[in-house]
Amino acid sequence: MLRGFRLGLAPVLATPLFAQTEASELEALKAAVAAAQSSGDNAWLLVCTALVLLMTGPGLALFYGGLVRRKNVLSTMMHSFVMMAWATVLWAIVGYSLAFGKGSPVIGSLEYFMLNGVGAEPSGYAGTVPHQTFMLFQMMFAIITPALISGAFAERMKFSAMLLFMTLWSLLIYYPMAHMVWGDGGLLNAFTGGALPCYDFAGGTVVHITSGVSALVCALYLGKRLGYGQEPMKPHNLVISTIGACLLWVGWFGFNAGSALSAGAGASSAFVATQLGAATATLGWLLMEWMQMGKPSMLGAISGAVAGLVVITPAAGFVSPAASMIMGLVGGAFCYFMVVKVKAMFGYDDSLDAFGIHGAGGTLGAVLTGVFASHSVNSGLPEAAGLLDGNGGQVVNQILGSLLAWALAVVGTLIILKICDVTLGLRVPADQEMDGLDVTLHGEEGYNLEA
Repeated sequence: MLRGFRLGLAPVLATPLFAQTEASELEALKAAVAAAQSSGDNAWLLVCTALVLLMTGPGLALFYGGLVRRKNVLSTMMHSFVMMAWATVLWAIVGYSLAFGKGSPVIGSLEYFMLNGVGAEPSGYAGTVPHQTFMLFQMMFAIITPALISGAFAERMKFSAMLLFMTLWSLLIYYPMAHMVWGDGGLLNAFTGGALPCYDFAGGTVVHITSGVSALVCALYLGKRLGYGQEPMKPHNLVISTIGACLLWVGWFGFNAGSALSAGAGASSAFVATQLGAATATLGWLLMEWMQMGKPSMLGAISGAVAGLVVITPAAGFVSPAASMIMGLVGGAFCYFMVVKVKAMFGYDDSLDAFGIHGAGGTLGAVLTGVFASHSVNSGLPEAAGLLDGNGGQVVNQILGSLLAWALAVVGTLIILKICDVTLGLRVPADQEMDGLDVTLHGEEGYNLEA
C-alpha cells in the first residue's frame, strides 16, 4: 500500500508546480542565509565602531593625559574629547562625502553632503551591512586621527588654534588621503584600479603616517616647551597612561579586525595579527630599553605596545601570524630608536612622541606590508600590474605611497599652521604656559590639592 502511495505521488513530484515550489523554497533559504550573514556582519561592525571610539575616549585621552605634567592634564585630555564631538559633525556635513563619494582620484564629490543618500541599503564598500554602519565605522577613524597629532603640541597650543587646525587638517589632509587609499577610484586604491596600487588594510598611510608626520611639523613649527631640556618634564601619572594604553590595545581590535567589514575569516586573521604584533613589539621595545638603560620600564612597555599596533595596522588583514610577529618585533625596536635616539639627536620637542611612534611606525609598517602581504592569507589581494606576494614591485609601490602621504602631510600642515598663526596665533603666552593650560585656558584643575 505504501508502495502504491509512492507510485501515485511520483507524477505529482514531477509536475512543474512542485519544481517551482522547490525552487521558491531554495530561494527563501538563500534569502534567510543572506539575511543572517548581513545581521551578523552588521552586529560585528557596530561593535567594532564602538571599540574604535573607545580608542579616542577614554583610550587616547588617558594615555596622553597621564604623560603630561599635572597642570596640563585636562587641556590635553580635552583635545581628544572635543574631537569626538567636532570631528563627528564635520564628518557628517562633508567629510564622509569627500572621503568616500565618487570623484577624482584625489578627492571625492559632495554626493553624500549632510549624509544625503546614506541609509539602510548597503554601499559599494561593504555589501552586507547598511551604508550608515559603514559611514559610522569610518567616522571613528576620522575622529582619532587628528586627535593623535595633539600629542606633539601638548602643553603649548591655544585651544582656539587647535580647533581651527584640526578642522583644516581634516579637510585638506585626512579626507583626501582617505579617498586616495580607500575611496572608489582613489589614486592609491589597489582594489579599484588606482594608478599607484598600495595595500593599506586599516590606515598605515591614512591614519598613522599623516598624523605622525604632521605632528613632527607641528613640533618643529611651534618650538620647544619652556624649560625643555633644562627642567624635568616627567609624566605626572603613569597609572592612567597604562590604563589608556590597555584601552587602546583592546579598541585596536575594532580598528583592525573591523576593517575586514565582515564577521568572517578575514576578521579573525586581522585579530590574530593585531595581538601578535602588539605583543612582540612590547617585548622588542623592552629588550632595547633593558640593554640600553639597564631597566625595563612601564612607560617603555606601553609605548612598545602602541608602536606594534601602529606597525601592524596597514598589514593586519594581509599577513601571516609569523610575519606579524616579525613586524612587531622589528617595529618595537625601531620606534624605540626613533623616540629615544633620533629625537635626542635632533633635539625637537615632540611632547608625547606622536611622530616617533605613529609617523615612524606607520611608515615602517606600510613598507613591510609590501614585503609580507600574501595571497595565502588574503585571496582577495589584487594582482593588477603583475604584482605578486611580497615582491620588489609592491615594496616600491608601498614606498611611493608612503612618500606621497609624507609630502601631503608636510606641505599641508605647514600651510595650515601658517593660516592658524596669522589668524589666531598658535602658541599661548609664556605666563599661561608656565601656569598651565588647565587653569589659564579652561578655568579648572584636574587635581584639587586642597580637597
